[in-house]
Amino acid sequence: MNQVMKICLGVALSFAALVPAAQADEFKLSNNQRISCSRGLAAGKLNTATCKSYAYLFNVKTSEYFRCQVSLALTRDNKEVINVQTDGGCSKRPRIFETDSNYQFDATETEPPNTNSFFGPGGYSVWAADSTAQKVRGCITISSGLGSDISKCLDMTFN
Repeated sequence: MNQVMKICLGVALSFAALVPAAQADEFKLSNNQRISCSRGLAAGKLNTATCKSYAYLFNVKTSEYFRCQVSLALTRDNKEVINVQTDGGCSKRPRIFETDSNYQFDATETEPPNTNSFFGPGGYSVWAADSTAQKVRGCITISSGLGSDISKCLDMTFN
């Protein structure tokens, strides 16, 4: 009887381990991460360098995605590092396609300040393709300069 309990427990644990693994395969990190840095001089000969990086995490089943950002600011004088600050997080964005399927994604971002950032901190583009059909959608999001982002998507036509 004890042997049967051990086998049942082993099978149950095996199935429990497979569920998170299947869910983990639903998320993919974009291959096109970017980093931009800037330097500034402050009073008293302090130097500050700030770097930001962006990446995108996609749900390959639902086409929902997250825009993730990390930043690091370092302040130093001529002799030592005075202050280091980090910040970051991911914000959820809407689905690109209305139905569930098997999707592939990529994204890219402008690196502000940049001639492409007409109204604010720049923008980004996201491309998504349905792996089960000939279906591609391109989306561009830019800052309006009025406190909100403008985002539009377009289905590609194949000639």
